[in-house]
Amino acid sequence: MIRSLCVVITLLCVPLIARAETEGDPFEGWNRAVFSFNQKADEYVLTPVAKGYRAVTPAPVRKGVGNFFNNLGEPITAVNSALQAKPGKAVRSLTRFLFNTTFGLFGLFDVAGVMGLEREKEDLGQTLAYWGVGSGPYLVLPILGPSNLRDLGGQFGDRPLNPVSWQDEVGMAELMIADGIQTREQLLGLEPKTVGDPYVLMRSAYEQRRRYEINDGIVVDLFLDDPFLDDPSVAQ
Repeated sequence: MIRSLCVVITLLCVPLIARAETEGDPFEGWNRAVFSFNQKADEYVLTPVAKGYRAVTPAPVRKGVGNFFNNLGEPITAVNSALQAKPGKAVRSLTRFLFNTTFGLFGLFDVAGVMGLEREKEDLGQTLAYWGVGSGPYLVLPILGPSNLRDLGGQFGDRPLNPVSWQDEVGMAELMIADGIQTREQLLGLEPKTVGDPYVLMRSAYEQRRRYEINDGIVVDLFLDDPFLDDPSVAQ
């Protein structure tokens, strides 16, 4: 069921993400409604669960869980690095996956990191951008948060490369929930204090971060090119 849904969504997104960059925020009504829902879900469900997880789980165990899920993402980075003509990064990611899976007890220990092979990250959304595919409109997803049509299609396109998707549907769901909890736990205490419209600030922060990742660390300005922040009517 989950795999079939992934295929359907990917096929629906293909003709949309092939379009050029979209100016403005055509899905703003939907986005703001989902953004508000996500804030409530985070306040009443995700944050309490993450705090409970931190309270009952020792730090070394949490670190190991984080390493485990990071390791599962290495095949995605390896393949997308190759598709972006970055063979060195592809080899490093594949080496990290092999070393951490074997010597690191299925990724619980970052053996490759100790050896100097630092974790890097590439995904299909970045690959599509590398090949000139526009981002499409900004899109806020329930629970998953900010995205755009290109990155949404990329998430589903990357799914078969993640060993999580190789499990049966129950196992896949359990691993995805566990990954979400440990990810939210890592963000506890790092929530930014926003001034003005939090939706606009989140949108701009997401787009700037994705540009940074796509450009391999070349810093681009967060706010200067955002017409929404230049319009005082949206910061109410």
